[in-house]
Amino acid sequence: MAMDYGKCAREIFENLGGRENLVSAAHCATRLRLVTVDNGKIDMKKLENIEGIKGVFSNNGQLQLIIGTGTVNKVYDEFLKVSGMTAATKEDVKAAAAAKQPIPKQMVKAMGDVFVPILPAIVASGLMMGLVEALGKALPAFAGSDWYGILDLLANTAFVFLPVLIAVSAARVFGGNIFLGGVIGMIMIHPNLINAWSVGSLDPSQIPVWHLLGFSIRQVGYQGHVIPVIIAVWIMCQLERWLHKHVPEMIDLFVTPLCTVMITAFLTLGLIGPVFSTAENYILSFAQWIITVGHGIGAMIMGALYPFTVVCGIHHMYNVIEAGMLSAAGGLNTWMPIASAANFAQGAACLAVGLKSKNHRTKAVAIPSSLSAALGITEPAIFGVNLRFMKPLLCGMAGGACGAVLGAIFRIGATSYGVTGLPGFLITLDYTVQYAMVLVVSFIVSFVLTWALWREDGEDEGKTEKKARSQGEPGTAEKDEDQKTDGQERDHQGENLIIDQLLAAMPQIDPEANTLYAPVKGNVISRDAIPDETFASGMLGDGVGIEPEAGVVVAPCDGEIASLTDTRHAIGMVGAGGLELLIHVGVDTVNMKGDGFELFVKMGDKVKTGQKLLTFDIEKIKAGGYSTTTAVLVANTYQFSACRVEKTGKSELLDKIVVLEK
Repeated sequence: MAMDYGKCAREIFENLGGRENLVSAAHCATRLRLVTVDNGKIDMKKLENIEGIKGVFSNNGQLQLIIGTGTVNKVYDEFLKVSGMTAATKEDVKAAAAAKQPIPKQMVKAMGDVFVPILPAIVASGLMMGLVEALGKALPAFAGSDWYGILDLLANTAFVFLPVLIAVSAARVFGGNIFLGGVIGMIMIHPNLINAWSVGSLDPSQIPVWHLLGFSIRQVGYQGHVIPVIIAVWIMCQLERWLHKHVPEMIDLFVTPLCTVMITAFLTLGLIGPVFSTAENYILSFAQWIITVGHGIGAMIMGALYPFTVVCGIHHMYNVIEAGMLSAAGGLNTWMPIASAANFAQGAACLAVGLKSKNHRTKAVAIPSSLSAALGITEPAIFGVNLRFMKPLLCGMAGGACGAVLGAIFRIGATSYGVTGLPGFLITLDYTVQYAMVLVVSFIVSFVLTWALWREDGEDEGKTEKKARSQGEPGTAEKDEDQKTDGQERDHQGENLIIDQLLAAMPQIDPEANTLYAPVKGNVISRDAIPDETFASGMLGDGVGIEPEAGVVVAPCDGEIASLTDTRHAIGMVGAGGLELLIHVGVDTVNMKGDGFELFVKMGDKVKTGQKLLTFDIEKIKAGGYSTTTAVLVANTYQFSACRVEKTGKSELLDKIVVLEK
């Protein structure tokens, strides 16, 4: 039966607390995004039970309703009619939501935005350091070799120049010139300044000082500091923005950068650095005190509460603490065991649900999510399973608390951050046995409690069978959809020829009903391996991911184009038998604002299997720092008895990849 879009829109509006409680409304490929005055006036339970709503959550000041591709745009149009509101862009919604958020939450979000992009560099360096150290211990001759020397240099580079990475990322987040941000970061660790790690061994009288206009500036670098860098770059961005507005355009090109760097550098070395480096030292001391207070009682409390910070989206604030711990001379990350115990415990609780549940859809989400959590990615487990059933979340908290207190008692220290769970063994080589005990205790306590206390009663089962929805924050694929990305136009000469040759080489097939053929040439991976929590958890449907070798997308089945994003990176289709399909090119590619994408269809077009839908620039996506993995998902999987993946690995265009059974 076709969905009544008008009825869905009316029911949504009726439970939002009236027109006066609405600030703005927009939609993306799968979600209706609303900003309200007071979420307390909203009837969340009724919203969750509206036909067509697959999930409801609040994130970054926005109320987001997961509706699905091909449907959300129709519900949105009806919602505007019912509410009397005018259409808003995602940027408008973001601005309205940001204005509502309290200052502390805005600050925490900014911290997360700064650190998340540089995590791959930190994780890679940390793992490499662990491997190099392990080889050095296992092979004493290797420890004194040239190979060890160069590999050690490669491994610790990201940490030696961490202020520069932070400065570049902060400039991007705060809307400044990333290269000017890089200069500020380099100034703070310039080799002409005394290395901050060496200051402690010097007599204060040995530290040279600049005397400028009555001010004294110590010639000391800021290696090992994080907060001063972020504050300095934030000020730089505000100054740069002000100068762009007030400096005549004729001289703006050289006056603004010169004044921005000079003024920020003097403020940083003379005021920002000394003040905030001292404040950061107090923060780190407080964090260490929490871990050790009461023989680990503080660590136990944090191990229990850690999942709540994930739910609230503020867990990235720990990156500042961990980075500061690592950057200190000879420092180790003693916060990591707390996070690892908490994450591993949530994975164990999720696994218990997956093994105990008789509902095949719950199993399909829980078991892969538990494996993901064991590797340190807990969002699918927390949002897809544990938070929905609540008892597993609480049991996981108990397990995390037990493991965290052990980590504090053993004083386990890691050589990196951003890595937890099983990969954590590579960055805790001096504490292998102790770290294993932390994980084992966390797992056993959480798993046993969940198995004993959680039951799949009729209420839980009914909810799961009815809509299989979960409450939680979105993954990176659709979150924000609003960061600014600058792009230069590329020369596509020869690209169209390659695409035409690729299309010409496609086999002629006779499409089978309820069968999906590869819309992209490349490496087909399982859905749970897609590098995005929302897609991987199955929240938006089952299917596969494809790591593309060529930038062309063709129709995977006969059908009709039901939705297109204005950024051209995602397409919704309706196929035979009501099959609802989402093809999403890349992860977070919404931030590219359509740069590098070209559509060849429009809304309502009837398409045949193999027909060209869009092209995309693989290299431009990679240059922007985004994954090219393309999600091919059946949004209404629950209407089929099975979604069977026919092929993984290297695939050509129109290879049979998914079969849906009624």
